[in-house]
Amino acid sequence: MEAKENKTHALAHVRQDSNGEWKEHALDEHLHEVARRAGEAAIAFGNEDWAQLAGLWHDLGKYREKFQKYINSVSGYNTEAHIEGAPGRVDHSTAGAIHAIEKLGLHGRILAYLIAGHHAGLPDWNNAEGGQSTLFQRIETGKQNGYLQEALNAVPPSEILNQSRPISLPPKGSLALWLRMLFSCLVDADFLDTEAFMDDKKSSLRSGYPSIDVLKSAFDQYMAQKAIKVKNSPVNHIRSQVLCQCREKAKLPPGLFSLTVPTGGGKTLSSMAFALNHAVHYQKNRVIYVIPYTSILEQTAEVYRGIFGAENVIEHHSNLDPDREDSRSRLAAENWDAPIIVTTNVQFFESLFAAKTSHCRKLHNIVNSIVVLDEAQLLPPEFLAPILHVMQDLANGYKVSFMLSTATQPAFSPRPKFPGLNDVRELMDDPTQLYTDLKRVEAELPDDFTSSRTWDSIAEELQQYESVLCIVNSRKDCRELHRLMPKDTIHLSALMCGQHRSQVIAEIKQRLKDGIPTRVISTQLVEAGVDMDFPIVYRALAGLDAVAQAAGRCNREGMLPQLGKVVIFVPPNPAVPGLLRKAQQSGQEILRLADGDPLTRERFEAYFKHYYGSLNSLDKADIVGLLDLHNQAEARKAEFSFRTASGLFRLIDEEGQIAVIVRYGESLRLIDALEKSQNMLPHEHRGILRKLQRYTVNIREHECRKLCDSKDIKEIFPGVYMQITTGLYDERLGLFTTGYALSASELIS
Repeated sequence: MEAKENKTHALAHVRQDSNGEWKEHALDEHLHEVARRAGEAAIAFGNEDWAQLAGLWHDLGKYREKFQKYINSVSGYNTEAHIEGAPGRVDHSTAGAIHAIEKLGLHGRILAYLIAGHHAGLPDWNNAEGGQSTLFQRIETGKQNGYLQEALNAVPPSEILNQSRPISLPPKGSLALWLRMLFSCLVDADFLDTEAFMDDKKSSLRSGYPSIDVLKSAFDQYMAQKAIKVKNSPVNHIRSQVLCQCREKAKLPPGLFSLTVPTGGGKTLSSMAFALNHAVHYQKNRVIYVIPYTSILEQTAEVYRGIFGAENVIEHHSNLDPDREDSRSRLAAENWDAPIIVTTNVQFFESLFAAKTSHCRKLHNIVNSIVVLDEAQLLPPEFLAPILHVMQDLANGYKVSFMLSTATQPAFSPRPKFPGLNDVRELMDDPTQLYTDLKRVEAELPDDFTSSRTWDSIAEELQQYESVLCIVNSRKDCRELHRLMPKDTIHLSALMCGQHRSQVIAEIKQRLKDGIPTRVISTQLVEAGVDMDFPIVYRALAGLDAVAQAAGRCNREGMLPQLGKVVIFVPPNPAVPGLLRKAQQSGQEILRLADGDPLTRERFEAYFKHYYGSLNSLDKADIVGLLDLHNQAEARKAEFSFRTASGLFRLIDEEGQIAVIVRYGESLRLIDALEKSQNMLPHEHRGILRKLQRYTVNIREHECRKLCDSKDIKEIFPGVYMQITTGLYDERLGLFTTGYALSASELIS
């Protein structure tokens, strides 16, 4: 195609329509529209003037002659010229950052972070670690190369260039969080306006969600129908009381709440009842349900889809199945503009400390929402200080209500050397009485906490019961104890892929429902969100919260004629060093001193104080220091380390963990398709790999090396490994990490 000539106005984007005709997006129009969208997004926290100005100046660099020549390249319009970073593309974000600082001084530095980072992500101010370009370096380089002057030579409209300093003040709390919220408004506005021009069909899918009022009506109708069908039992009567109190307390002023209800007390539905009623009363925009584990998330999301409709519930985590997605749900996961979001701790909190545009663009949609933290005791202790800081700031300055929902409420009240949360209000009138009313088990403690038991003695004892669940502390312990049990004993651990575990859990539930004798040896993966109901549960000594969660799998429905039995034993080996060992030691200390019922509500506060106090740090990566969360005087210098903090804030330490695709069930067909996929398009590859995530097992690097050396697995893509040896994955035990030949003895029961 011949190059266009006689261009007299600056362009932001170009595209070719279905008829092959070129369409132009004027730069002036783009800047004004991004300013409008960003400003509207920032109204929720009172800083629309800052966001508007960031929008007006974010693409000033596109006025540069070099950029305009690039977008009108000799081979025709360059449709990807607006994307920075790739070789040959023109820097168009630094000029606006320089203009902001020259025009507004230190206040302009705030805008400079947003503008310079709107493609590459939020930079550090002047931290050279990792070889990444810093904001200071970019500004200096841009000045030396005349980026701003080149843009000004094109004489942009004066109403864009000549703007006064924003006058609105940041919300109370962290300046780093405020800056990241403004960044979210800018990058989402830029994405949305660009998308509206480049792909109007895609853009049209981003609207039409029902209001929270409509969703509340659907929920109330579902609960009314459920109440008609439910059996009349003491446990169900208590669940009804919990639900009523959650609805009644929804009119409490927004802020921080706790929902302290014993396991099996109906928290999943009662917490949603509070969230919806609270959202309607205070005109909140959405409900965000945050869950620690993907396995629980999938179950919870399925419940909510059945109530609200699949199109209104966005399930956002790493294991999305393309068969359960549509284009609309994928779009909503980009910026969380749906009314109900179900996501993980990892997605939620890592986004709040992220630097990348793709992770940050959803943040402004957290404003004026209600966030339910399910199983709040599982917030990662080594990042607890920055997490509690950001929660308090969101509640104080961004109209976010939090609910901490758990049977084992962590001790988050402020105290010396512990940041804590202020003014957390409990939703239950008398949670202590709830624990008494919902007491369904009797706990049996070891006579001597210093004397461990052998696996043989435990196996012999377990065989006295027709149906029993035994939970141990590691995958290795699970294999060892299972090996000593009768052949029909069921094994559950993370050496089984997610799909395998789901099928086994469903089988266990059905067997228990049908009254079939069922013995299970499991790791702690069954302790949260898996509603098994055994008459007897054994638990290896661990943190008190883990012991209580294990007890929640015993006599769950309260249908036994007597209390269920929970036996706590000292295993042959202590938990692995680190957090699990410290939790076990704290649990032992509290249980050793227990007088009477060891699982009363009051003991959890003592346990968590002991546990948190035993840790070396509640902020192992110094996120608080990198972002000056505790020092507002320093923060006013606006010298933040966004990129460094983002790289260090990782709730799951993936270092040393390798995912292996195993041969189980449907994965055989998917693996075959993957091996024949040389001619597939990239999105087809990704579709197969995402489906295969349900068929992966995480192993250590040294285990991966051994299996590669023995040719049991191979690397099919960089960092993606696949099982080769047929016998390496067992239908009962999962993956053999030392190879099939070395692990054959594990097949013998």
